[in-house]
Amino acid sequence: MSSSHSDQYIDAYMNFMDQSPTSYHAVAVMADELRQAGFHPQKETDPWDVRPGGHYVVRDGAMIAYVIPPQTTSASTAERESVGKHSPKNKNDGGRHTAYRIIGAHTDSPALALKPTPQSTTSDGWGQLAVEVYGGALLNSWLDRELCVAGRVVDEHGAVHLVRTKPIARVPQLAIHLDRKVNEGLELNPQKHIHPIWTVDDDSADIMDVIAESAGLSSKREIFGWDLKLVPTQKAAKFGAQSQFIASGRQDNLSSVFAGFHVLRHLDTDAIPGDDILVFVANDHEEVGSGTRSGAAGPFLEDVLHRTAVALGYGPDDEARMMARSVCISSDAGHSVHPNYAERHDPDTRPMMGRGPMVKINANQRYVSDAVGEAIWQRACEAAGIRHQAFVSHNAMPCGSTIGPITATRLGMVTVDVGIPLLSMHSAREMSHEYDCWALSEAMCALWTMESLEYGQ
Repeated sequence: MSSSHSDQYIDAYMNFMDQSPTSYHAVAVMADELRQAGFHPQKETDPWDVRPGGHYVVRDGAMIAYVIPPQTTSASTAERESVGKHSPKNKNDGGRHTAYRIIGAHTDSPALALKPTPQSTTSDGWGQLAVEVYGGALLNSWLDRELCVAGRVVDEHGAVHLVRTKPIARVPQLAIHLDRKVNEGLELNPQKHIHPIWTVDDDSADIMDVIAESAGLSSKREIFGWDLKLVPTQKAAKFGAQSQFIASGRQDNLSSVFAGFHVLRHLDTDAIPGDDILVFVANDHEEVGSGTRSGAAGPFLEDVLHRTAVALGYGPDDEARMMARSVCISSDAGHSVHPNYAERHDPDTRPMMGRGPMVKINANQRYVSDAVGEAIWQRACEAAGIRHQAFVSHNAMPCGSTIGPITATRLGMVTVDVGIPLLSMHSAREMSHEYDCWALSEAMCALWTMESLEYGQ
């Protein structure tokens, strides 16, 4: 591992996490950097742009960026007219030698979502915020942390404004003197015990005024809708004997989002072999099932791939050929062996921090890595010269899932589930290893630049 190269990557990764308290912020940061790098913003309501180079599409808290290499040429109007219903007579030969190389991740993480009636006052004068738990948060980790309100609001004209307040709230834990048995097992009722405090004896305090000010609006009356969450404000930090560990919230799954985005942002298009189209998709709402218009179970990715093929002049059969040749890497953080709970992991497959990203295996297809996908992933890792390992869950402890099975089911393409190992997943402050974060990006770069992704049919 090149020390200077990896250090720069890790610094950029930590900065990205600090700038991305919500999925909307993460997408805004990526869109801004891609635009500066020469990518073309693509509106879904506009004709589809497939000129050579980079493009990106934003849908709420999700983004898809794609790169059309110089070798991929679209059929002109004259060509389409001359061949009628047949494929364009260009060197792509109707999609028979073109494929999508897709890397997928998700932008969301567990949080505390602000409710429609956002605040209340107790009989004792405590001003509290009303929240709903978003995703599978490790609730105890959210106690005793300074929280801000972040997300987006929409004004009466439909304009979207990002919000990120100062540290403004906290969920205080009950003192041990008032619960002597707390260390025997902490029980938290999300409705009763997860009410952040933000003021006391102040009847004039209105959280919507604070949110409006953060959004750059003159009054809370200008806010007609919101998607807001309470998130920790502590910045990402390194620690450990060699400062090799990274502590931050949202590493599930900004570790994957940043890796894919960073590689695509800095990739030299001349390094893209052949005429394969590179695609990076960062869906929202994975932590709550992906069943939204910006989630993996929605049509976002399918729409983008289809419109790209059509804009290139490909017919239905040509597009089907493209899909059959395509590959998707679904990247989502997984679990490292925990030294204090080693028995919770498979006794033979022991993924560890610092040993590289993992390919994730599950016989019941909670992860969809198969022999073909594993081989493609291993080729990418070896081409990148990185260490890599495998993850399988303990038989008595069913694993979670990812966007991988959803993507494979919707698109019918070879998909492999991968990700870096974490400790404290879904905590307000998760732990990773710098080597794994950097190595994941190297493997992604190799996947996008390998000469061929041919595999047996």
